[in-house]
Amino acid sequence: MTKNIPAIFGCMVFNDEVMRERLPKDVYKSLTKTIGTGRPIDASIADIVATAMKDWAIEKGATHYTHWFQPLTGVTAEKHDSFISPVGSCKIVMEFSGKELIKGESDASSFPTGGLRATFEARGYTAWDPASYAFVKDGTLYIPTAFCSYTGEALDTKTPLLRSMDAISTQGLRILRLFGDTSSKRLNNTVGAEQEYFIIDKEMYDKRKDLLYTGRTLFGAPAPKGQELEDHYFGPLKTRISAYMADLDEELWKLGINAKTKHNEAAPAQHELAPIYETTNMAVDHNLLIMEYMKKIAEKHGLVCLLHEKPYKGVNGSGKHDNWSISTDSGKNLLDPGKTPAENVKFLLILAAIVKAVDDYQDLLRISVAHAGNDHRLGTHEAPPAIVSIFVGEELEDIIKSIIDGKTYKGAKAGIMDLGVPTVPTFRKDTTDRNRTSPLAFTGNKFEFRMLGSSQNIAMPNIVLNTAVAESFRQFADILEGADDFDAAVSKLLKDTFSEHKRIIFDGNGYSKEWEEEAARRGLLNLKTSVDAYKCFNLEKNVKLFTEHGVMSEVEINSREEIYFENYAKIVNIEALTMIEMAHRDIIPAVNDYVADLADTAGAKLSVLPDVDCSVEKDLIKKLSALNAQAYTSVAALQDAERRAAGIADAVARAEAYCYEVIPAMEKLRDVVDTMEPLTASEYWPYPSYGDMMFKGI
Repeated sequence: MTKNIPAIFGCMVFNDEVMRERLPKDVYKSLTKTIGTGRPIDASIADIVATAMKDWAIEKGATHYTHWFQPLTGVTAEKHDSFISPVGSCKIVMEFSGKELIKGESDASSFPTGGLRATFEARGYTAWDPASYAFVKDGTLYIPTAFCSYTGEALDTKTPLLRSMDAISTQGLRILRLFGDTSSKRLNNTVGAEQEYFIIDKEMYDKRKDLLYTGRTLFGAPAPKGQELEDHYFGPLKTRISAYMADLDEELWKLGINAKTKHNEAAPAQHELAPIYETTNMAVDHNLLIMEYMKKIAEKHGLVCLLHEKPYKGVNGSGKHDNWSISTDSGKNLLDPGKTPAENVKFLLILAAIVKAVDDYQDLLRISVAHAGNDHRLGTHEAPPAIVSIFVGEELEDIIKSIIDGKTYKGAKAGIMDLGVPTVPTFRKDTTDRNRTSPLAFTGNKFEFRMLGSSQNIAMPNIVLNTAVAESFRQFADILEGADDFDAAVSKLLKDTFSEHKRIIFDGNGYSKEWEEEAARRGLLNLKTSVDAYKCFNLEKNVKLFTEHGVMSEVEINSREEIYFENYAKIVNIEALTMIEMAHRDIIPAVNDYVADLADTAGAKLSVLPDVDCSVEKDLIKKLSALNAQAYTSVAALQDAERRAAGIADAVARAEAYCYEVIPAMEKLRDVVDTMEPLTASEYWPYPSYGDMMFKGI
């Protein structure tokens, strides 16, 4: 049966259309003014909005409501309360007040706080974010909220994100005013987050302890076929995957999520979903819902969605591309260069601000994507390198060079693409190619930040981008607002900025060893691991950036730094303990059983025919016995390294021990086990193989 997509789109969302229909005109006008301008909400309308929201939600089948927030765990949190309120001893009514809408309470000490809250200091608050629409799912009204401690510190990702959006709007408006724009009241930055993921049959998933506990395979020999034929990328969707994607799209559309594009990715069993861009706080909320629904819908199809950055060794991992731009409240995209970008001074000034921001805060951009899982991708010739650089394309790079050199830009017009086939139309091609190896690439009217890991909340990368660009805007406005000759001042500012920060612009192969060497000559940072990156978080310049723009206080920065190190150590600790259990309880015994049966087989053959050739059995027994003994020794070494690391009290030193000692011990154990797997008969090996997981059942 054909579905009426326009009719179901957003049907579970308390969106603008619903508010216009259900709220009194003055209340609707007041609320939308808050949403559109970022001004404080009028508390007097809260009860009216709450009642309308509750009535609508009940019509959609809701019996409960929850303040939906984003603690510093990387995922979301919720506590459900029913609408029921007793009337006498045996009756109830369904009620929801403005107070309940605006404020909730949650235990603040049970979430990561980085020392902000002691265990006995439990109170925390959730506060309604009216700029992100409420929605109904699973019989509950979900109200997007911020989360803070009793003393007011942000304990979430949403609060600093909203502050960063205010910062870039405040400073960006100063730039627009310089160009005569007096009508814009707010700048919005927009994001479209492409999401990569793997799918695996649930029966196979359930047999892998490493996937269950860590989200990635800690052992696994390569399959005979991987992605080398490049036949999976954009290939036809398999029937089971197509059905899964169709259900996923429908559920996301009901929640007002503009799921637009779906396709097979490069690795076997890997796929991608891309939504249309939207205001950043909504994009963050929606990406979290996308990840949740990817997992939920997969279960209905007997599948499991893997969002880890590197589920399988030897094939591409999964990332997330953050398409970031800036627009006015009337919808004008400020990163649209127009047909003649060399003459578009406002665009060039904004471009210069971004180039400067990326260079000045390359460490923060690297930190914003730092995660134990993402370390397996960055710099491994499948994702951008750990070195931050920016790609602007040939045309803009030539314009920048002409500005630095003080020459007039004479650019060639975009050519016509003619394939030489009369029936195939000709078309105008873009003025520049794309660079898939660039961490931050200009793609026509936006920047694509390509370093994000597939499992992470996209809030922090956008917090950094927003705040760093806001700082560039602030510095530019301070210079230009007092200039006697504005045009001359802009020209000088563009030349000085591009000259000072041209080192961050790179259009070559980011995967190459030559770029790593060239980046070092340019003085760019190469923070290869998350631990290396985290050490830069509370540098004086970074603390100053966040505090001066009111995005995070010094206390909030320090708490996040501690959480980063603690979280990294916990992730690697779980992986190490899982490897130890798998090796000790399953793999080493399985190989021993196979070796024993080989010995029994050889003995049986020799008992019948003393001269029979048992070289196969002897060779396998010799190889596997030696490897199994090596595996046993490697497990012991890993246990020692893990115990030493776990016993370190200091969070930074503990994370360093896990990074520099435990992970190498894990890799040594894996090398031995992965060598044994293809030598061991498949019926003895305790886990599904890479070939089974990536090619069977889906």
